[in-house]
Amino acid sequence: MKHVKCFQKGYPRPQFVRDAWIDLNGIWKFGFGEEVTEENALCGKLPREICVPYSYETEMSGIGDPGVHRTVWYSRTISPKAGKRTILYLEGADHTATVYVNGTAAGTHCGAYSRFSVDITKYLHAGENLLTVRCDDGGHPAQVRGKQRWQKENFGCWYVQTTGIWKSVWLEYVDDVFLQSLKITPDLTDYSVKLDFSVSCPAEDVCVSFAVSFGGELLHTVTASASDRYCSVTLPLPSEKLTYQVALWSVEEPSLYDLTVRVLKSGKETDRVGSYFALRDYSVMGDKIMLNGRPFYARLALDQGYWRESGLTPPDEEALVRDITLAKQMGFNGVRKHQKVEDERFFYYADLLGFTVWCELPSNHWFADDCSEQITREWMEIVRANYNHPSLVTWVIFNESWGVRNILVNRVQSDLATALYYLTKSFDQMRPVVSNDGWEHAMSDILTLHDYEQDGEKLFTRYATMQKITQGSSENTQPLPYAQGYAYRGQPVIISEFGGTAYVSDEQKGWGYGDGVGGDGEFLERFSSLVGAVDRLRLSGFCYTQLTDVQQEVNGLLHEDRTPKVPLEEIAKRNRR
Repeated sequence: MKHVKCFQKGYPRPQFVRDAWIDLNGIWKFGFGEEVTEENALCGKLPREICVPYSYETEMSGIGDPGVHRTVWYSRTISPKAGKRTILYLEGADHTATVYVNGTAAGTHCGAYSRFSVDITKYLHAGENLLTVRCDDGGHPAQVRGKQRWQKENFGCWYVQTTGIWKSVWLEYVDDVFLQSLKITPDLTDYSVKLDFSVSCPAEDVCVSFAVSFGGELLHTVTASASDRYCSVTLPLPSEKLTYQVALWSVEEPSLYDLTVRVLKSGKETDRVGSYFALRDYSVMGDKIMLNGRPFYARLALDQGYWRESGLTPPDEEALVRDITLAKQMGFNGVRKHQKVEDERFFYYADLLGFTVWCELPSNHWFADDCSEQITREWMEIVRANYNHPSLVTWVIFNESWGVRNILVNRVQSDLATALYYLTKSFDQMRPVVSNDGWEHAMSDILTLHDYEQDGEKLFTRYATMQKITQGSSENTQPLPYAQGYAYRGQPVIISEFGGTAYVSDEQKGWGYGDGVGGDGEFLERFSSLVGAVDRLRLSGFCYTQLTDVQQEVNGLLHEDRTPKVPLEEIAKRNRR
């Protein structure tokens, strides 16, 4: 596997890479809120140990307690770097995290699925310092929580909760003048790339230099002033130095350009960031999804990103590569990451390997004004953090009306879905946005439908005409495709959940959709029938449920440990038009 120039194994933010960083994953002191006082916790007096970033519910944390604990404490020591600012990053902490340095509160963040950072410089002294993190998880269904249960035991398709730190924790050291943000937007109309950026201390003597290369060949260098809070520059990619055609990103040829960014103050370099990007256009044209101006058939697998031993946290970086590789070997060209925002390294490997990803907001399951505000904040943090990845091709806001249960007739709820649609579009004009995946859509760029019918012919008949697809019919007991006040506007249609077939033997310990199958032959026949039926509908693609088993849900193409249920090549044979 050939990595981009800036790649560092284990680095949590692969499109914004610095050399001066410290990985804080590993053994921390740990305690449950009911067994320690705040005073002792802030002094680092905690009774247990935990392996970060695995949540205490998981085996890999070293604790493996699936019970509910509303407050958890973490502590360890850290050291500053002389003459540098120290920034602490938590990639994901569920649900409200408060950071303390030497017993003093330094910052708080609410939201389990988005990265946050705290500049802790002013709280540090020379030598060792005590870093403490408190996480509070109320467990209420109003929270953005995805598939995490809010009852004592697993039920339906909801699994063991995730509490506290569940993604990487790390430190980064920077000068006072550093690059704060970088938004990369390719444009295939003239093969250019727009770079929107900001620095920590804009001034007349501050500038930012961008160097673009491809295949080790330097193409362009440009320097732009950073005298304002927000700046931008546009780079044309065609160059007299480029001796071959401009390279586009696709699933067959995922071409990536290297980008080196330097911040200079009075001519002296104060920051250097490595990044990369791709030239690709994934858009909607009429009733077709287009990739680089050509119709693209989305052949996706639903992927919930759980592992038996580590829950929502990948056991290691190689596990991310393995999931993508297995999906591609079965003939899929992408995944819908379902009810989870994956480790950003997953997007990196998808960029590298040519694999499309739908990114979905994990649902809350209760509607209230405060919920709407929290959803909006967390969703835009997610969008901003992952915008630059070329593999990310579609945003999904709600799923099956979870959190907006009355969206069909309740205008307040459909207005929220539409507002989030337009808010997302205001930041990202590159990608289609789905407001409510499955049914009861508000404003949406793609019409997505869910149906777990297990008979391929019945599934085909149910959706055989556009009227049945877009308006529903007596043959379809699923909720209506659109909320009141919304109607089909000619956009692409995708069956974004179907299948879900399980073996009868597996259903003795869990469940799948419909009636199970008795063996490999019957499983392959069912898979072929269902996928073939959707292909015959000549829509814009599908998303098959699902890539792997997850706890009590045993309808995966792979077991929880990623061993195949049937030979991968047999799935691939049937996963073609």
